[in-house]
Amino acid sequence: MTVPVLALRELGGSAGQPVLVLGPSLGTSTILWEAVALSGQYRLVAWDLPGHGASPAATHPFTVAELADAVAAAVDGPFLYAGVSLGGATGLELLLRHPQRVRAAAIIASGAQLGEPQAWRERAAKVRSESTSSIIIASAQRWFAPESMAAHPDLTGRLLHALQDADDESYALCCEALADYDVRSRIATISAPVLALWGRDDAVAPESKAVEIAEGVARGEIGVIEGAAHLPPAEQPEATRAALTEFFARHTEGARQ
Repeated sequence: MTVPVLALRELGGSAGQPVLVLGPSLGTSTILWEAVALSGQYRLVAWDLPGHGASPAATHPFTVAELADAVAAAVDGPFLYAGVSLGGATGLELLLRHPQRVRAAAIIASGAQLGEPQAWRERAAKVRSESTSSIIIASAQRWFAPESMAAHPDLTGRLLHALQDADDESYALCCEALADYDVRSRIATISAPVLALWGRDDAVAPESKAVEIAEGVARGEIGVIEGAAHLPPAEQPEATRAALTEFFARHTEGARQ
């Protein structure tokens, strides 16, 4: 296994503000977070998955834990964290592996375990043989609530193009990392504040996944974003901003650089 190399993108804010690291969902990029207007309160640092956005393609298998190690290596000092789906899973691994670095975390549309291992492996095989273009329609159906694409046609379209542009092998390796990901037996050791945020229309990571996190960690909270499925920051950016701002306002101490 090799710790992957991740590209970072500054989305706003300035030195001296609390650092908020933003993680992506599988198949997306840092553009997932562009509409969430948080730069007035935080220095925003978003990262791309291997082979997605600006990050170089992966050539070796990696685990979600190693993605967490890569984020910790790429970002200096303590920080707040918010991540969606695979980015949220990475957040839980950050809390487990680098507890001294993460002051508080919002785990969005995610879980301590996601999907069925065989389904992830089948998706990896499909993408390797047919490219990410073969899963665009199915991904759009998972990602967006019924009204989201009509409400945000530009951003949702750009996200689907990001999926099409993702490196096929890197996407497949992300699927295989998720097939092996399961931290349900370990999250009770997480002591930092955690907000488990879910989209009302999310079939991938429904309420039960958020409840499992919120009740499993030592200091868990739960919240719901109405009118969103699997990508709340793109579907309901204002509601996502409000939820994160309220949560992180209580937990920013020690996250300044």
